[in-house]
Amino acid sequence: MDLGLNAKRALVTGSTAGIGLAVARALAAEGAHVIVNGRTQARVDAALAGIRAAQRDADIEGVALDLSTAEGCRALTARIAEVDILVNNLGIFEPKPFELIPDEDWLRFFETNVLSGIRLSRHFVTGMRLRDWGRIVFVSSESALQIPAEMIHYGMTKTAQLAVARGLAETLAGTGVTVNSVLPGPTASEGVGGFVADLAKAQGVDAATVEREFFATARPSSVLQRFTTPDEVASMIVYVCSDRASGTTGAALRVDGGVIRAIA
Repeated sequence: MDLGLNAKRALVTGSTAGIGLAVARALAAEGAHVIVNGRTQARVDAALAGIRAAQRDADIEGVALDLSTAEGCRALTARIAEVDILVNNLGIFEPKPFELIPDEDWLRFFETNVLSGIRLSRHFVTGMRLRDWGRIVFVSSESALQIPAEMIHYGMTKTAQLAVARGLAETLAGTGVTVNSVLPGPTASEGVGGFVADLAKAQGVDAATVEREFFATARPSSVLQRFTTPDEVASMIVYVCSDRASGTTGAALRVDGGVIRAIA
């Protein structure tokens, strides 16, 4: 199936590992010009090398900037005037009891997970509207609908992304620009992998045991009963970015392994 992405310019934020890297790799495989982003040049260079190792003719470039700040976003938009596709993937998470989350953490999570996408969408949507074609995707989480008690500040930001994406989609009614959210479930990303490895070491068990216990206790509603892979999530995101998904906008699309029990 031709997804109609050849030569489209795509920016994927936070794309040096995990879901973001998988999206960047998949978009490049579809012929898009992909801009990889990370906080450090070393991480960006490693991601670019990995993509090129899998696809020698990949049309890719890298931008090493911290997009969790207004300054970082301004620096990026000063270098990159226009994109056809924006995947707002940048995000952080951290388990912490509610009463121990200070104001600084609430602000840091909101600026990183929400404002980064708002700032970039605000800049790039004007050109998309003028060209009457564009794709904006917010990578949210099942935690947007089932707020995790162990990291309420994270869940709050994921819910906020749904609101921003839906509202922005409505402002673009009747245009060729779509805005959607994708909601991964627990995913075997770099951060989760490190978290599981640390737990396994602390408990003196292997990672597979920690994974089984996690789904038995923390996410018992999961139908998959395993972590989804970054590539599985990327497949949905790349489809939503494509010409084939022109009828899908204002939606919150789940790749959650069945964790969310609600049908609607």
